[in-house]
Amino acid sequence: MTIRVLLADDQALLRSAFRVLVDSEPDMEVVGEASDGAEAVRLAKEQRADVVLMDIRMPGTDGLAATRMISADPDLADVRVVILTTFEVDDYVVQSLRAGASGFLGKGSEPEELLNAIRIAAGGQALLSPAATTGLIARFLATDHPADGDSDRARGERLDSLTVREREVLVQVAGGHSNDEIAERLEVSPLTVKTHVNRAMAKLGARDRAQLVVTAYESGLVRPRVE
Repeated sequence: MTIRVLLADDQALLRSAFRVLVDSEPDMEVVGEASDGAEAVRLAKEQRADVVLMDIRMPGTDGLAATRMISADPDLADVRVVILTTFEVDDYVVQSLRAGASGFLGKGSEPEELLNAIRIAAGGQALLSPAATTGLIARFLATDHPADGDSDRARGERLDSLTVREREVLVQVAGGHSNDEIAERLEVSPLTVKTHVNRAMAKLGARDRAQLVVTAYESGLVRPRVE
């Protein structure tokens, strides 16, 4: 299967560099380029993109707003957004994950890291950069998560729908562990873990594992560790 990639960045030079890199891979192709968020949303639908590499700071509709639009559109339910940021410690990154992004990657990452991130996002099997992303979410949810009683109650009620085993798996997912790692830790098969993850996603209304991580922290099931 060829992974269809959409590039969204207001810098043409960067888009050109990303295009050369992505198109050099036999299992990927760039299907479009967008210079702002509104164009990214339109092209994601028109070109049937699998993964959108999304810059945050763009003129007009920024990457955060575009990510929200994509995650809210049922026709784009299978589209995965990877946030590209100059600064990995960036509040916008957490907001983007909450809005529906699958993860983030620094623009200074090595080419192989970017290509691997695209494959991971397309496969939907693991959160991008587990340790870094989980740590980032933890820091910002610990220091910059506004109190919202109604939202907290709603999250708590959704967690009540999970079985004990599904909660155990969710805690492990929030720790950035893969299905194989979780299977070894809980002494079950990877297929069983995958089933629990999928059921948890369905019950919690999560698009992917990144959303499960955010929900685990926001609900209080997992407590942030701030270093």
